[in-house]
This record gives sequence, structure tokens and C-alpha cells, in this order.
Amino acid sequence: MGKETGFLELDRQDRTYADPAERVKHYQEFVVPHAEPVLRGQASRCMNCGIPYCHNGCPVNNIIPDWNHLVYEGDWQNALEVLHSTNNFPEFTGRICPAPCEAACTLNIIDAPVTIKSIECAIVDKGWNEGWIVPQPPKRRTGKSVAVVGSGPAGLAAAQQLARAGHAVTVFEKNDRLGGLLRYGIPDFKMEKHLINRRAVQMEAEGVTFATSTEVGVVVSLASLKENFDAVVLSGGAEEPRRLDIPGAELSGVRLAMEFLTQQNKRNAGDDEVRAAPRGSLTATGKNVIVIGGGDTGSDCVGTSNRQGAASVTQIEIMPRPPEKEDKALTWPDWPLKLRTSSSHEEGVARDWAILTKRVVGEQGRVTGLECVRLEWAGGSFEEVPGSTFVIPADLILLAMGFVGPRRSGLIEKAGLDLDARGNVAASVQDYRTSDPQIFACGDMRRGQSLVVWAIREGRQAARAVDEMLMGSSELPR
Repeated sequence: MGKETGFLELDRQDRTYADPAERVKHYQEFVVPHAEPVLRGQASRCMNCGIPYCHNGCPVNNIIPDWNHLVYEGDWQNALEVLHSTNNFPEFTGRICPAPCEAACTLNIIDAPVTIKSIECAIVDKGWNEGWIVPQPPKRRTGKSVAVVGSGPAGLAAAQQLARAGHAVTVFEKNDRLGGLLRYGIPDFKMEKHLINRRAVQMEAEGVTFATSTEVGVVVSLASLKENFDAVVLSGGAEEPRRLDIPGAELSGVRLAMEFLTQQNKRNAGDDEVRAAPRGSLTATGKNVIVIGGGDTGSDCVGTSNRQGAASVTQIEIMPRPPEKEDKALTWPDWPLKLRTSSSHEEGVARDWAILTKRVVGEQGRVTGLECVRLEWAGGSFEEVPGSTFVIPADLILLAMGFVGPRRSGLIEKAGLDLDARGNVAASVQDYRTSDPQIFACGDMRRGQSLVVWAIREGRQAARAVDEMLMGSSELPR
């Protein structure tokens, strides 16, 4: 372990943020990283537990105590090697993963957990800055070819692993830039997109070919991929949004969160944000904005609305307000239910809970407000509170209520693959094979809406399954 008494001597010290009044003026990242001495001190808090529950909490099973120890000793290059042994893209997870590993940290039982996410991000950022992260082309080529459909974290992880195993890999992406929701759903102020670009350069040097603006099922058929490749990996997202089914939801000014976030990310990249937007340009500037949905996507809408100059931002959630602190005796080492306040919330928002939407109010086809009613828990279910109806003024209502599975139109409806009860492509976590033995599925398209770290895990595991099918055995890690 790092320092036997580190967790007794040092308190948890999180990364800080730039001042809210300044950071809302731009779309760049605003996290202030720790200096190296602070990081080494934070790494020394790791207890090197006999049973490291952080491994279980982390979907990619990062070997966290090992790289904490190496950081404490100042051996950053070996820490990077250990980190990369389980995670292809720690610069993504070190920025946008909610860190279930920290919730599972043994130190979290009686104290504040180790700053695992901050240390992870610092390791990989130092690796890039020092030039330690370089392409790893295979020593031999297998003569086998694989098509990967979707360039989100699952597809990128699968593609990189398969290319390093010696296969010829082509990634097909329907958008004109790589990254999936990493590119278009995550605001730049949470993760700048040059991080994706430099990984793409690395992967191209390893032998991966990228085919952008090429939607499988529309531009190119799945049948042609099966004919021209030895295996196909479906790694698209769960992009079908949950919609608002109340009177007035058709009014102009009720828009999907992903329309809103995607357009701003395209503007930041200098792209035409309305070319693929049938409902036209969308901004919150000068508007009273309501965000429906209390998760990360809703938080991202709050931060983006503030940067666009919204007159006001209100976020509502159907579930009751969570407790300020979790009941650790009840939940540890699992992910706890507690109130979470993001950096976007700190920039300005009115939050409300236990709210049911009843009707969108409008005039001349435009939104003017949202009629709601308060809920209370009674008799095992939510019930409306009598006489609690109220209207929130609104010019723009953003729907951030999650996703119900992959889009059916195009690829899924033409593929003829078995689906599970939730409408995802059916495949097991043992071999990731679909009902077509040549086709594999991983990530959100297989498991439903989930975290970036789960996507990376499934992409890596699917790559091993494909390699085993093609070669009879595999040396890729699972």
C-alpha cells in the first residue's frame, strides 16, 4: 500500500472548479487539477484493503489500489500501464464517470472515500503530456476483418482491442464526427472533444479505419457488412428518447434534450447545427427554460442553458427529493441514493421534486407554461396532492427523461435480430453473440441506457468474444 497511516493523516481533497460567474461565459473544461504533491498525498489514503470493493464498484474492474500505490511513489508511467490494462480511455471516465468505485471504497464506510476519479484522470493526462501514450500496432496481422457499427465508447473500445489483436477493423459511424454521445451528448465544458480526436489518431495508427457519415441500415446494408467482414459488432447507443405524453406536448418549444445538447456541441465545433435538425435551430437565450428530468442529461441542459443566457432555468423531477446523505449501513458498497448537486446546478437553477406534469400551456402554437401537480407517497404509490396544481412559466421545455432503447428505424428493424423484453438487441454477457452467430452486440444497444464505463467494459469483452470466434482462442483481457 502507499502509506499505512495515510487515511488517518489526510482528509479527502477534491478537485476545485473555476468560479461559476466566469465559467458560464465559455464552453471549456473548468476543473482545476491538483498539483502532484497533493495527488500523491490523496493516493496515500488508499487502504489497500484485503478485499478491494472498489474493484467491484468499477465496471471495468480497474486495479485501483495498485495505481494509487504507484502514484504515491511517484511512478506515474507504471501507474499508467496498470490503468490502461483495464480501461482503454481513462481520460473519458476520469471526467464523466460518476465514480461508483468511490461509493464502494472501504474508507467510505466511516469517512470520505479516496479521490479515485481525480487520480485516474491525473494519471492519463500526465501520460499524454509526457508522450507516454503511443500507438500499439499489432506484431502480426490475422487476415480477419471486423466491422464495428457505432463509434461511441463501446465501439471505440471494441475496435481498439480487435485492432491490437491483429484484425482489420472498420468503424462505421452515422454522424460526420466520431464519438457518439461522447461527442454530441456530453457538453464540452464537461469533456472537450480533442480528447476523442487524439484517441482516433492513435487508433488509426494501430490500423483502425473510420467510415463517418455512413449509417448502417441506410447508407450501407447490414447484409453487405456480413458479406465483406468476418464478424460484425453492433455498438450503437440507446437513442430512442422517452417522450412527454401529455396534452400540449406537440407545441413549438417542447424539445428533446439531445436536440438541444447536440446543436450546441456542433456550434462549438464550427459545424452546421441545423443541417440534420428538422425542427430548426434551438437555443435558450433569453428564455424561461424548464428541464424535465433530474439525471445527468438534465444537469447538462441546465449548464448549457445558463451558458446560452437563459432568463431562468427550472429543473423538475417526478421522484421525491433524495436525502442529503446516504444511509451507508444500508447501501455500501452499492451506489447510494442521495441528493447530488452538479457543477451545473451550482451555476444557477431552481430545482423541484415530486412533480407530475399535467399539461403544456401555450398560445398561438407556442409554449407559455407547464401545468404541474405535486405528488405524495401514500399506500405504496404516488398520489396527486389535492389542490396543488400550479403553472411554471416557460418558453422552452427540454425533455431529459432518459431513453427507452435503440432506435428501431433503419438498422434494428432491418437486421431481423432477436430483441429482449425492453427492445434492446438480445445478446448474453458470456459471448455477446446475437441471434445471428456472425453478429455481436455490446454497450447501450445491448444493455440499454447506461454509463460510459459500462460501455467500455462491454466493448472490451465483446472484442475478446469476437477474437475467440475468429481465432479459436484469445489473449485479449476480459
